[in-house]
Amino acid sequence: MTTTTTTRSRLREYFHTEYQPGERKLVQKIDFFILTFCCLSYFTNYLDRSNLNNAYVSGMKEDLGFEGNQLNMINTCFTVGYVIGQIPANLSLHYIKPRYFFPGCMVVWAGLTMVTASVHRPQSIMAIRFFQGIVEATTFVGTHYILGSWYTERELGKRSGIFTASGLAGTMIGGFIQTGIHTSLDGRNGLSGWRWLFIIDGIITLPIALYGFLFFPDTPSTTSAFYLTESEKALAVSRVPPMEDKSPISWTFFKKCLTSWFFWGFVILWIVAGETESFSINALLALYMKSHPTIKYTVSQLNNYPTGIPAVGIISTIFWATLTDFLNGKRYLVGYFIAITGIATSAMILAASKDPTNPMSTSVVFAAYYWAGAVYACQATFFAWANDTLRYEEHMFRAVVLAGMNLGSNAVNAWWSIIFYGASMAPWFTKGMWAMIAVSILLVIWTAALSYTTSKYEKRRKSELEQSYGTNDRKVSNDYA
Repeated sequence: MTTTTTTRSRLREYFHTEYQPGERKLVQKIDFFILTFCCLSYFTNYLDRSNLNNAYVSGMKEDLGFEGNQLNMINTCFTVGYVIGQIPANLSLHYIKPRYFFPGCMVVWAGLTMVTASVHRPQSIMAIRFFQGIVEATTFVGTHYILGSWYTERELGKRSGIFTASGLAGTMIGGFIQTGIHTSLDGRNGLSGWRWLFIIDGIITLPIALYGFLFFPDTPSTTSAFYLTESEKALAVSRVPPMEDKSPISWTFFKKCLTSWFFWGFVILWIVAGETESFSINALLALYMKSHPTIKYTVSQLNNYPTGIPAVGIISTIFWATLTDFLNGKRYLVGYFIAITGIATSAMILAASKDPTNPMSTSVVFAAYYWAGAVYACQATFFAWANDTLRYEEHMFRAVVLAGMNLGSNAVNAWWSIIFYGASMAPWFTKGMWAMIAVSILLVIWTAALSYTTSKYEKRRKSELEQSYGTNDRKVSNDYA
């Protein structure tokens, strides 16, 4: 009875929180203006990334004469650019207002996306995707930096989850868009359907960039948003721990970053966790279907069936982001779930590969890849975990750690995907399955170590802040959920 009462009390506290005067209205405003732009931006970002794979199975491979692992090489070129752009992009947010920087990058990548429609060789796409990686680098980590600047600890997971889910929606909807374009526009004005896909994708991005330029609120300390009153701006600043915001361009700053356990702890966490997403980000289900030993799938099936993976990812992301908010930020729980998923799904595919022509084998593989989509939950929760821990540090140090996480993950993935998940290894990717089992086991070990360390640190820093500022000087928001 006591346990039931406690649970009900926590649910009431989570969904019916106390606010300072005007706080509910403030959070509703920033929810609308920040989340709409960031989610639409990330949606088009992932729409662009997934559409390369959709185009590949919809005629681009044959039209441009792809050979061997050239698709993986294109993805590696994008990843190299993406890695190069990570830390410079987040540091730029200290000097260039986000409402100029984010939309500017979007305009550039929209142009590069449309240019892709004109290529005649895989090598041309490699060059385009390299520069696209640079300008798209700030979307994910830059947004997580912004979310951590505006939202409190118990608000952050859910918002991070909604943001991440928008990217998965781009992946999911991209398949249906390609199917529609292939049906209605293939051959129109002498252009193949996959070329129209890149043109339309680029056009969609431009009005979202304009929206961000007009309405994005920057950060609490720098905002000049016309829809926020002066009292709301002051309230926004008071909701997060006060930290000195110094220029990051100094040897001392970079030395602090590279010698900090924060940096390496979270970077290694995301390197390991990022590779648990390998089944989905390398489009293994689509490649499996393209190289199926007995079944010849249609273009519509090749585009539509894999959309179930990001659909599962969206559900998993929202569920775990909301649950870890409710559990007072226990983000590490997701690491154990992801590890179990990685081991189980790899084992299922390895077992199915023993009897490849059996119809049951195909069902098992589809089930495994759909279940594997659940690992996307680690994106929102692990970056929220880093934001939670680093909210007591300098803003730009937090920005560099967030960027370093994505940098490290993508630097490894640039060669990891070629070694373990090359297109020529389809349909079974046997080496990749064993690699997945290994990183899943490592994830359990690293998650346990990092959760112990961050828990001790957060308790100490909270105590120090209470002593420094006094518990009565400033009311910490009890969070809008």
